[in-house]
Amino acid sequence: METASGRTAVVAAMNEADFQLIIVGGGPAGLTAGLYGARGRLKAVLLEKGAAGGQVLLTDRVENYPGFVDGVSGFDLVEKMVAHAARFQLETRFANVTALDLRGVIKTVYLENGEHLTTRAIILCTGGSPGKLKVPGEKELTGKGVSYCATCDGPFYRNQEIAVVGGGDTAIQEALFLTKFASKVTVIHRRDELRATRIIQEKAFASDKIKFIFNARVTAIEGDDNGVSRLQLTHGDGGSSTLAVSGIFIFIGIVPNSGFLPPDTLKTDAYGFIVTNTEMQTSLPGVYAAGDIRSKNSRQIVNAAGDGATAALSAEHYLAGLT
Repeated sequence: METASGRTAVVAAMNEADFQLIIVGGGPAGLTAGLYGARGRLKAVLLEKGAAGGQVLLTDRVENYPGFVDGVSGFDLVEKMVAHAARFQLETRFANVTALDLRGVIKTVYLENGEHLTTRAIILCTGGSPGKLKVPGEKELTGKGVSYCATCDGPFYRNQEIAVVGGGDTAIQEALFLTKFASKVTVIHRRDELRATRIIQEKAFASDKIKFIFNARVTAIEGDDNGVSRLQLTHGDGGSSTLAVSGIFIFIGIVPNSGFLPPDTLKTDAYGFIVTNTEMQTSLPGVYAAGDIRSKNSRQIVNAAGDGATAALSAEHYLAGLT
């Protein structure tokens, strides 16, 4: 049973924190959490190590975010989210988080510049990074024909033949985007059918610039200092082949950006994504996760934003219970 003196000690410790809420990561989940936190008059700060927006900035066109009937570019969508959060005076700092101490009522966030910040509640919105094929030549030729961002590197491949690896929404959307530049885009997928939504598949199958190789895996990427020249493929029937291309774009999912998380502190799934309940609460009190860093089946901009809103409201309720 909690005593009056114990309650007083908790409140005193809370008052020592720099912030009521710290949000780590400035993608759609983080920006939405920040908007809700600031609008709720919490003393909050959003920490982002690079440009706000995360992976959305790498997306040429977003066609399924509610309210944008004709679609919107990833950059424009992020710009509107940033402006919306700024309207409620959300404090944003560009800083790289290197470590966390999530124990106790007060949580500590350590930054690369040597500074540390304390908070009563924290929302982790650090997202994920592109998955790697982990085949010979991939690491050596990254930036020399191996890419994970069509928006960034597509213009370098005007009138050239390139490959896209993957079969989900992102892979097929980016293959369609790359037809603006490449003379031919070959989509390589390890299964016998795509996983992308039907409307995206229909657009891809209708394009005379996109060809498909199903039931195949890239087993090696070959080239030299001048760039990628060919791919080695292994097919489902045991055969092999070579595909001549000058670039390869890899979209095979994401891995969690969780390297700075304290080991064995938060519950994660088999892939390292943070496990939460429906209110975005993690296995630790006052610690929430939202967006692509969270263990879930679908990773879309719209549900990342929903996660962020839910996490901020949950954090607000948690903080109210501490006072």
